[in-house]
Amino acid sequence: MKSAVIVFPGSNCDRDLAVAFEKVSGRKPEMIWHRETELPDDIDLIGVPGGFSYGDYLRSGAMAARSPVMQAVAKAAERGAFVLGICNGFQVLTETGLLPGALLRNAGGHFVCRDVALTVENSQTAFTSRYETGETITYPVAHHDGNYFADADTLNRLEGEGRVALRYAEQVNGSARNIAGILNDTGNVLGMMPHPERVIEPAHGCTDGRRLFEGLVESFLTKA
Repeated sequence: MKSAVIVFPGSNCDRDLAVAFEKVSGRKPEMIWHRETELPDDIDLIGVPGGFSYGDYLRSGAMAARSPVMQAVAKAAERGAFVLGICNGFQVLTETGLLPGALLRNAGGHFVCRDVALTVENSQTAFTSRYETGETITYPVAHHDGNYFADADTLNRLEGEGRVALRYAEQVNGSARNIAGILNDTGNVLGMMPHPERVIEPAHGCTDGRRLFEGLVESFLTKA
């Protein structure tokens, strides 16, 4: 499985994500600078990492979404490559239109940085296949603009099509219906605010995130 991590000015979780990809796949990912206009045709998995791309000026993820590389990411997603956007990466994916909705300022206006309980809403996806539907897992969050918003029709469609992958087990940031992660309509793009790459080995105090990456590798091998 060949992977890549997109790097923007202000990314601060790109190395963490790269380590997670390598530990589970056994292969170092390519680090792709945001000004690149093309991605290798054989990239199977693309990570859009957390951080503060462009300092979160204008609106979180808005400037990064207009970086040249995101057109290449969109093309890769269209041909079936897996795309995982975490935290700021989730914001970027909504700003590019790869995922519906938007991430607003947290309810209460405070930065939230702590471990949170999540409920796996759909285990029948490439990203969640190593979990059980209804299972409670723990990931850390660290965001100021993680309040997921979409209109009622979009929310109902996401729910009805099984595209809500993860939900907060408690109120964290004001997200509509406690949504923590959503999929695109073909199931190969996942955006999520919590950080699975920060809980992949015992030294992290929790390994709940590792199964997400393991599931992706298994899904790739099955697809291949």
